[in-house]
Amino acid sequence: MNIKGKHRIGLLSKLGRGSLFVSAVAVSGFVFCAKYRKWKGSRTLLAQSQARYNPMYPYHQWDSNWDKRANLYKLSDATQESKSSCQRHIMLIRHGQYETDGVTDAERILTDIGKYQASITGQRLNELRLPFVRIVSSTMSRAQQTAGLIHSSINGPKPNLEFDDVLEEGAPADPIPPTKNWNPHPSQFFQDGARIESAFRKYFYRAHPEQQEDSFELLVCHANVIRFFVCRALQFPLSGWIRISLANCSLTLITIHPDGLVVVEMMGDHGHIPPDSVTYH
Repeated sequence: MNIKGKHRIGLLSKLGRGSLFVSAVAVSGFVFCAKYRKWKGSRTLLAQSQARYNPMYPYHQWDSNWDKRANLYKLSDATQESKSSCQRHIMLIRHGQYETDGVTDAERILTDIGKYQASITGQRLNELRLPFVRIVSSTMSRAQQTAGLIHSSINGPKPNLEFDDVLEEGAPADPIPPTKNWNPHPSQFFQDGARIESAFRKYFYRAHPEQQEDSFELLVCHANVIRFFVCRALQFPLSGWIRISLANCSLTLITIHPDGLVVVEMMGDHGHIPPDSVTYH
């Protein structure tokens, strides 16, 4: 092969490599453009989605210091914090069915079905085998009766039975949407709301650093109070409490972790009550 042929072959080889390089660049550019369009499209969809999500009510990120105890307990060394590794478990039980025709609280006592509901709820707690250290009941008659029947049904060592009027039923917060069948005066929301909020602050908080093991407490109270507690604990809008339904003697379990995280382990569980005995008043 002459020198001129060799040069021609070398030139063709170089042109071939150049064509491959140009092709690779073109393909890479195409892929990049496609990915860019896809990325830009996803960003556009995200922006459109965020624009469409225009909440009617203010919302905020999770406040891990909701109980104002995150920095309360400190060691002598200011750079360290003394934190408990234990959890607090709070079981909320709504009272049993009661006589709604009663005028006074003393007349609004449990029906026979309500007494049955309370008794089998105590049996259910025996099956769960949770070491409750105390039972705290609202001072209203239907709650006291329910707590008493549950307390007497628990096997083994009996937890302390206490009563607290701060857990009484009331109007915790102005509901949204409003209801036609229940419309308390604004002054009742103002008064009851403050009391029920104080009840939440009294019973809901992370474990003290000195607590050595997980604790279990049981509160026997009322539907409005429990629904408010759930919304408050999860930092949901308080006006939504009325959209939660709770059967009589249903079980709601809330766990408070050492770092302030709150988890609803069960909500309105009434599977232990036979279907023909499930009621909501």
